Amino acid sequence: MRAVTSKNRVSARLGAIAPSATLAVDAKAKALKAAGRPVIGFGAGEPDFPTPQFIVDAAIEAAKDPRNHRYTPAAGLPELRQAIADKTRRDSGYEIDPATTLVTNGGKQAVFQAFAAVLDPGDEVILPAPYWTTYPEAISLTGARPVEVFAGADQDYLVTVDQLEAARTDATKALLFCSPSNPTGAVYSPEATQAIGEWALEHGIWVITDEIYEHLLYDDAQFTPMLSVVPDLADTCIVLNGVAKTYAMTGWRVGWMVGPQDVIKAATNFQSHLTSNVANVSQRAAIAALNGGLEEVEQMRTAFDRRRRTMVDMLSAIDGFQVPTPTGAFYAYPSVEGVLGREIRGRVATTSAELATIILEEAEVAIVPGEAFGPSGFARLSYALGDDDLAEGVGRIQRLLAE
Repeated sequence: MRAVTSKNRVSARLGAIAPSATLAVDAKAKALKAAGRPVIGFGAGEPDFPTPQFIVDAAIEAAKDPRNHRYTPAAGLPELRQAIADKTRRDSGYEIDPATTLVTNGGKQAVFQAFAAVLDPGDEVILPAPYWTTYPEAISLTGARPVEVFAGADQDYLVTVDQLEAARTDATKALLFCSPSNPTGAVYSPEATQAIGEWALEHGIWVITDEIYEHLLYDDAQFTPMLSVVPDLADTCIVLNGVAKTYAMTGWRVGWMVGPQDVIKAATNFQSHLTSNVANVSQRAAIAALNGGLEEVEQMRTAFDRRRRTMVDMLSAIDGFQVPTPTGAFYAYPSVEGVLGREIRGRVATTSAELATIILEEAEVAIVPGEAFGPSGFARLSYALGDDDLAEGVGRIQRLLAE
């Protein structure tokens, strides 16, 4: 049989995609652990708690119902879209029409479809950095270009309107806004959120706001829904959310996007060809989650808060680490630039990627280097893991870097 010849067996578009650095680190840590190595992984942004039992029970009942064994509307079960509207009123303080909601296969699909719905080749998207590793890949797949705007530890990783304005060009189509932030745990104040939203409104720039960590807040941090402080932005704003982080449901794959009706219709048409409906059992579980109380969510948040304080205290004790205190999500994002250039067991790291490799190989601790989220010189450590593993893992880093 004659082989098909081609310059590129894999398309240039997909060949240019970088693998998810966070999932790669998590996979490597799990592989080493399976091989018998006592690796502790700080890579994955995934709660270590089981999904609350009342949600699991709803899924079990849903699996027995033949209605859920069939195709359902691509946009999502009507009951779930209504639950999202009710949840938005309850948690964000404004009204939405269930018809302007699209249920997606996890938050990542919502991210991709939001960009796909409004971007064209040649457009630019302002992307505050450090950023979640998937954002630039999803932007680039549309043919648009991410424009990074970096805010370092000295700014608590919060960009300013002046920085955004300096990055704006005639090609700027959208701004990605994420608060509470993955990877930094930074939370924008109501005043800063409003100022950014009003700047976008003034210049006709779309805001794609990722609000999936809305319930994971600490100290005096306050979640500020973009549309609650700049309601006039509703015609050029897409809100992304999901059940993964709040309800420990990462594996259930239920997210959603809310936006102007024409955009949601276009994204729904796209999804109807791409994946059709989200698994019905997962949708039924999400209905139970959104309609249920937040008591168990608060218990998880309390545990995250305890771990957060432990991690910040322990990381801050490492000479060369600068650790802004995160007030949202479940990540710490220290600057590690003060450690670079030092000799560590006969090895010298000049980048955070090299430092992460040394820490993994010498201390058997997996962290995600800053290169996954923007500039080198930083690291992300998730504190969504057990207290004992957290203390042991950071303790190993402390001891390694103190030698």
